[in-house]
Amino acid sequence: MKRLSLTPADTVQFSKIVRGLNFFGSMNMAMLERILEGLQLFECERGEKVCVQGEVGDTFFVVQKGSLTVAVRKGRFSLSKKVATLGPGDCFGEMALLHEAPRNATVACDEVSRLFVLPASHFRAVLAQNPDFAKEINHLASTRQSELDHKFD
Repeated sequence: MKRLSLTPADTVQFSKIVRGLNFFGSMNMAMLERILEGLQLFECERGEKVCVQGEVGDTFFVVQKGSLTVAVRKGRFSLSKKVATLGPGDCFGEMALLHEAPRNATVACDEVSRLFVLPASHFRAVLAQNPDFAKEINHLASTRQSELDHKFD
């Protein structure tokens, strides 16, 4: 992953994207500014793995542009199964951060992609300061885990 300079246009785009996500919708401007303080922008090459199942989760991602595949392996010797495709406006990485657990999926770029990245420390600070955000992000994580469990039934 190559870190890019975050431009004012990128910041505006991030703000527009997150306003459309349920769990960010309840945030006031001060909270959004707190998020922007820790926000980073990265570009990833086609085929590059953004996160790997089993690794420690230390970041939350929002897709600015590109396409990514989410794959899960259920067992040490099993093949990975594609469970989702992510694109602009989608987010991932919340489950590992919420539960301080290893990543439960591998996410790889299908094409050159740009990702907004929020480090765990900023993500957790926002959770602690905004109960509505915490409630919504926990609901998202629970829904995703349930969908994942059903795909392997």
